[in-house]
Amino acid sequence: MGGKFKYILLSLILANACIEPFEATFTDFESAIVVEATITDKMEQQQVFVTRTFEFEADGPTPESNANVRVTGGSDTFVFQQITPGVYQSNVAFAAQPNTPYQLQIETQDGRTYASDAMVLPSKTQIDEVRAERMTNDEGVDGVAILVDSFDPTGSSVNYRYEYEETFKIMAPFWTPTDLEKVPVEEQTQLCDVRAIPDVRSEQICFGTDLSNAIIQTNTSDLAEDRVDDFMVRFIPSDNYIISHRYSILVRQLVQSNAAFTFYETLNEFSGNESLFSETQPGFLEGNVFSDLDRNEKVLGYFEVASVTEQRIFFNYEDLYPGEELPPYVDPCTINSPPLVSGSVPPRCVLSTQVELGLVGYVDLNETPGPGEGPFLTVPNVCGDCSEIGNPDPPAYWIED
Repeated sequence: MGGKFKYILLSLILANACIEPFEATFTDFESAIVVEATITDKMEQQQVFVTRTFEFEADGPTPESNANVRVTGGSDTFVFQQITPGVYQSNVAFAAQPNTPYQLQIETQDGRTYASDAMVLPSKTQIDEVRAERMTNDEGVDGVAILVDSFDPTGSSVNYRYEYEETFKIMAPFWTPTDLEKVPVEEQTQLCDVRAIPDVRSEQICFGTDLSNAIIQTNTSDLAEDRVDDFMVRFIPSDNYIISHRYSILVRQLVQSNAAFTFYETLNEFSGNESLFSETQPGFLEGNVFSDLDRNEKVLGYFEVASVTEQRIFFNYEDLYPGEELPPYVDPCTINSPPLVSGSVPPRCVLSTQVELGLVGYVDLNETPGPGEGPFLTVPNVCGDCSEIGNPDPPAYWIED
């Protein structure tokens, strides 16, 4: 989580909607506390996100720092500490237990207190399969669909929400064992001199990781059985560089209560409403977290207790696109030959400035410089050093073929 409630225009669903309506209030902008919390039955250090709403012209939500956050469950109390502004993590790992009501409690640094309704862990359903299939989506785009299957023979799960963490191998297409450096003034043989040196800073192979930032849900209540078949949690266009080499995705399936599912479904509909002339109007969505001091205070967010199962898969581009050209890299990687000097009154150093700022990487010598060209061929630094967009250390779970 951490991004589900950001950059969302809140709206009010009319009474003819097929889900239970939420109370909404129409008002001018007023800062309100925002709570994002999903406690699961996975043994781990759980997290709670606390921020404040923001106006569209602002840079983003304001973290609510230095709050006291805790979760109570039965006779246990779990204390959360702030690890980054607005992000609180439990001091110890714990897993939500069946038949135990859990409640979130927050005290902000200005002394205001908030609490959630008590929530109970829903039933658990295992993921049967996560797989990658090449397909053309409804917009006619060729790509890779990440599909999920699961089945609950008891029929008690019904409400499913999905999150994913994707990791991908990045290979810098113009990496070389050679780098460039600005020649110290006392060693220069020409103005603004640059020379080639062994490369000790750039990385050829890196790993990037992204988290899902959308609300992904499905419901089986209208089906003959509680079965999820071929549900697409992610679609990656075939021209996306993240699948160029090796790709992995960890899919998390959360079973939700009816109330949690309805809240997230409503929130998702609000965020997807792009027309000011539609049948919905801007408003304020109420969740299950409330002010202890003033029940009229607006609080946005939801405290959820959910059962979770996970499954990870890997695939290579060649597996789905055998013999086909790789997707374009994240940068066009245009080869240039910047001059050493530009202008004369006063002269301006060009290539050495780019080198000092880490803007370019070495490709080769420019054996036959043309007018206005320098002695080296270069590309944008990201084309020769993948550490600009990834981590050179593979994650612990990474496996090759």
